[in-house]
Amino acid sequence: MLNIANISKTFNPGTVNEKKAITGLSLHLAPGDFVTIIGSNGAGKSTLFNAIAGSFLTDSGSIVLDGQDITFLPEFKRAKSIGRLFQDPMRGSAPGMSIEENLALAAGSGGWFSHMGQKDRMRFRDKLALLDMGLEDRMRQPVGLLSGGQRQALTLLMATMMPPKLLLLDEHTAALDPGTAEKVLKLTRDIVAEHHITTMMVTHNMKQALDLGSRTLMMAGGNIVLDVSGQERSGMTVDGLLRRFKAGTGKDLDNDRILLSE
Repeated sequence: MLNIANISKTFNPGTVNEKKAITGLSLHLAPGDFVTIIGSNGAGKSTLFNAIAGSFLTDSGSIVLDGQDITFLPEFKRAKSIGRLFQDPMRGSAPGMSIEENLALAAGSGGWFSHMGQKDRMRFRDKLALLDMGLEDRMRQPVGLLSGGQRQALTLLMATMMPPKLLLLDEHTAALDPGTAEKVLKLTRDIVAEHHITTMMVTHNMKQALDLGSRTLMMAGGNIVLDVSGQERSGMTVDGLLRRFKAGTGKDLDNDRILLSE
């Protein structure tokens, strides 16, 4: 489904600010894989997502999605097959437009909004009702008036309105309060399972990384240092994950945000 072969990316090469963000990284995802990714700041998690999404071109290697080589494909063209959510709930939707207008854009039925039919509105209403946030009764309200949790849930709905081939979730619940974060995570599980979407999710919560999805990766120094799934993963504890990280890198994980997460 997703084949990443030996990609590398160095920012500001040849200067005092040179930074090797990804080095010789390879990864294969099968259709329907739900991969959680954990690692310290600077490990390369968001850089990997940016490389896949096409925010920049890699220096070397290749990226193939569902049989199509997208290595040199512009970001806007990759967006037709790749859905993405960010940590900031303010990204991913248009604040000055209404809820139904945002959904119409995501569904490809926007065009001139005067052409939005009753059938479209009923479809959007049914989708919004699944969020259990009362948004189905506020469809003409500007998105900018929503809370962070409501907006993130809406963005998730938008990103999967036309199920993508690949869904990238970059700490998409980190900025939410615990109750709202759990609701958005449940929605994520349900949508991914319903549409069998191949998914990659960055998280700072190690327990969450083991509980969600079907596979867990740990990154350090711009590469994948641990990849666990199946029986090995199902019986793994947070302490076991930390031991494996040390075995793979030769040092302890020292990120307080990760270590103190419940």
